Amino acid sequence: MLSVTFHGAAREVTGSLHLLEADGKRVALDCGLFQGRRAESIEKNQKFPFDPSTLHAVALSHAHIDHCGRLPMLVRNGFEGPIYTTPATRDLCALLLADSAHIQQEDTKYLNKKRAKKGEAPVSPLYEDDDATQAISQFHSLSQGRWFHLTRRLKARFHHAGHMLGSSSIELYYLPPTGARPVRLVFSGDVGRPHMPILRDPAPFPECDYFICESTYGGREHPPSGNLKQQLGKVVSDTVARGGKIIIPAFSVGRTQVVVYYLNQLISEEAIEPIPIYVDSPLAVNATEVFRMHPELFDAKARAFLRQTGDILGCDYCTYVRDVDDSKAINKSPKPCVIISASGMCEAGRIRHHLKNNVENGRNTVLIVGFQAAHTLGRRIVEKQKHIDIFGQRYDLKAQVVTLNGFSGHADRKELLELLKPHAGHCRGVLLVHGEESQMTAFKDTLKDEGFSNVLMPHPGDRFALDGTNPPAPLK
Repeated sequence: MLSVTFHGAAREVTGSLHLLEADGKRVALDCGLFQGRRAESIEKNQKFPFDPSTLHAVALSHAHIDHCGRLPMLVRNGFEGPIYTTPATRDLCALLLADSAHIQQEDTKYLNKKRAKKGEAPVSPLYEDDDATQAISQFHSLSQGRWFHLTRRLKARFHHAGHMLGSSSIELYYLPPTGARPVRLVFSGDVGRPHMPILRDPAPFPECDYFICESTYGGREHPPSGNLKQQLGKVVSDTVARGGKIIIPAFSVGRTQVVVYYLNQLISEEAIEPIPIYVDSPLAVNATEVFRMHPELFDAKARAFLRQTGDILGCDYCTYVRDVDDSKAINKSPKPCVIISASGMCEAGRIRHHLKNNVENGRNTVLIVGFQAAHTLGRRIVEKQKHIDIFGQRYDLKAQVVTLNGFSGHADRKELLELLKPHAGHCRGVLLVHGEESQMTAFKDTLKDEGFSNVLMPHPGDRFALDGTNPPAPLK
């Protein structure tokens, strides 16, 4: 019997972890960090609901930290098996897990200083640099479309998901030892959007008996993405005309590269005048190099632009900044420029320094290109609050604030439905994950209206038997 237990991203959007069991073997789909309120995240991240040493293998959908971020901890706690993923995901994980380990260590150092003042015992980080390095050494890279064995009777292959570089849905095929019919399962991972820049569109889902499907935007539809480049160009042109700078908070992997790609195109097409572009994030610099290593994942337009220019993520006007002194020098220049820096929600990193130096100038523009969670500095900027606090000091928000929606890397309700709808009436169950309950519930209703008879929303710890013939059967 094949079973699946949901240990993460069950009625929530982080901490992806789903445990498959068959023939006495255990395989994990993803192993991500929980992210959210600090105390709750620490509690969830500290322990696994199973013994990591009993795990046979991991199949990893992509490199975002809420999908891969606990792999070093898994290794630290005794997992010695292979971690299967695509080559681009492995390359990004080498950067992101090392960065995550650094954050774990720095956060713990800061926390222990506060604990020492209170006479409390020190705490340890979830994992350290050596754990991240060991985890990467256990990666096995496989190209999309190629079957590989997770166990003797459970095989898998990756399909292009279009969510970020290297991201994949995972098709699984289990052959029972009893001679019963095979069981086919598809784990969507995080699904990208069609017609977005750089990456190919998500591949169609293969035929299967069961889906484990994300539902991040299961109840929403994004605005059209077709005129994003033109909107970006207008923001740049209007700000330059005022003699100002454009400050863009953006996550280091994915969003940064898309913005640079569009700016490069706009300059090449003479839609905007050449302007200095600074990408000020060491992690973004490294991630961009990984993008350049994997043109096989680009769509036709990106490949054509690559042939035309030789580099879709750089031009004569684009500077990638690593050094702190070079970062500080950007703010000393009075000339118009574009500054792209992390973090995407303005809660950490160099972006806060650029905001501090530029938000009180009405000629400047803060351009928001990603979702800003509640209680973040980015959200306060989106709300155009008159005063914002940065590094404990209050600043007047005089800069123009522009929000460009449509850059999301997640498929919306309509886009997910287009992938699933061909399987209505054929598959025996859809198990929804990676979404807030409101989004899951809305998407569940949509799928039922489209002819899916068994749509479930697992709670953490829920376990189901998958026999390939019947709907998912709850197990204790």
